[in-house]
Amino acid sequence: MFKQLQIQNFKGWKDTGIIDMAPITLFFGANSSGKSSIGQFLMMLKQTIESPDRKAVFFPGDIHSAVQLGSYQEMVFQRNLKNRIIFKYEWNLSSKLKFKDALSEKSYIADQMEFEGTVGLEDVSSRKICIEQLKYILSLNSEMLLSIGMERTTGKKHQYRVEAEKYPLKRNPGHPWHRAAPVRFYGFPDEVVAYHQNAEFVQNLNLQHETLFKSLFYLGPLRTKTDRLYSWPGITPASVGYSGENTVAAILASHGRKISFGYRKATKPLAQIVAKSLKRMGLIEEFKVNAISKQRQDYEVKLRTKGSKDWVDLPDVGFGISQVLPVLVQCFYAPPGSIILMEQPEIHLHPSAQSALADVMIDVINSRENGKDRNIQLIIETHSEHFLRRLQRRIAEDTVPKVKVSAYFANITKTPATLEPLQIDIFGNIQNWPENFFGDEMGDITAQAKAAMKKRMQQSTKKSEAS
Repeated sequence: MFKQLQIQNFKGWKDTGIIDMAPITLFFGANSSGKSSIGQFLMMLKQTIESPDRKAVFFPGDIHSAVQLGSYQEMVFQRNLKNRIIFKYEWNLSSKLKFKDALSEKSYIADQMEFEGTVGLEDVSSRKICIEQLKYILSLNSEMLLSIGMERTTGKKHQYRVEAEKYPLKRNPGHPWHRAAPVRFYGFPDEVVAYHQNAEFVQNLNLQHETLFKSLFYLGPLRTKTDRLYSWPGITPASVGYSGENTVAAILASHGRKISFGYRKATKPLAQIVAKSLKRMGLIEEFKVNAISKQRQDYEVKLRTKGSKDWVDLPDVGFGISQVLPVLVQCFYAPPGSIILMEQPEIHLHPSAQSALADVMIDVINSRENGKDRNIQLIIETHSEHFLRRLQRRIAEDTVPKVKVSAYFANITKTPATLEPLQIDIFGNIQNWPENFFGDEMGDITAQAKAAMKKRMQQSTKKSEAS
């Protein structure tokens, strides 16, 4: 789970500032305000880690990727090739990292990691991206244990040196090293281990980084259209897909998994959890997935809407249900420890359902499986005032602690744009409510009242003239 994030010189952001992350982290802002860029950056890092090209510092994506960011010039701030993209983030480890110094035999235990990276061009003419600096900081109970990293040297021959703090590295005598470049944007090459007598643990740092981004899942703002029949050959998908294309397969593959909405709450199969969430939002009464026959791999999704006795196919109900179904399935299907990045989960839902969706998100971060907390983190880009208002209410009612909700507003009235934290108190009030955050509501009310008064005066004048 991410604790903090900061990005500099990426797309529209000169500097996001330090973003404090919570189990529910929200990003608001006008269209083209840059809020989507934060998620795009994280997805680009995930794509890079999963790319087979170990020498590619960044993999900006292709037609099969979640994001496609183009060249370095297209993603760097102000398209200035002299700018360097700088980023750092902290995260809690799912299990403690333990290792021992091979020389001193001192043991180290870390429960939190921080990574810092700086990426730029080797030179403007070549347009070749290189990692200029990377650094890991290991901590236990928020106290720093050690740091280790690689930095590109200056001079005619650009090489890399390894530097550590609070951990004395010792070189293997007479062992040459050609100063190999890091692996992608984050990884220590094998030469670092070979060159030192006590640097084996850096391979664990690479692995922890990869584990973090493998736990990140993305769901885009427009979900795929529904079908009357779904084919499922028995494969277990990693997620519902970027557009929700694997939603029904995920439901079928989850057979045997049981989840609860929280401590001491009843466990139910995932399909029932999803159905209950849809009902809580006022969208349906019942939900089920049926096999067409034992001889076929085809399935149908049937729903019974509120006030009706008839079961209907998924394409025959409101578009909002088909759009929110992948959201709910992804939230409960993702394995424990997952980070779920979503854009506009509330799209095509009416206001009361948007409000209820916030309650479902609270259920998600409180959910448990196999007697343990699932520890799900939700990073949500949204335009919904109703979603935020419900969270404010739940904070005031102590349904969800204030520390479990973090919200930011992309302010494009400033140059460069700023990402401003919304200061939510224990009563659910936002202390620094941005001007025209969700439009000029009071301005509209005042303008309507003035127009109505003017119209009444005009009608009164006409009546007087007529008499």
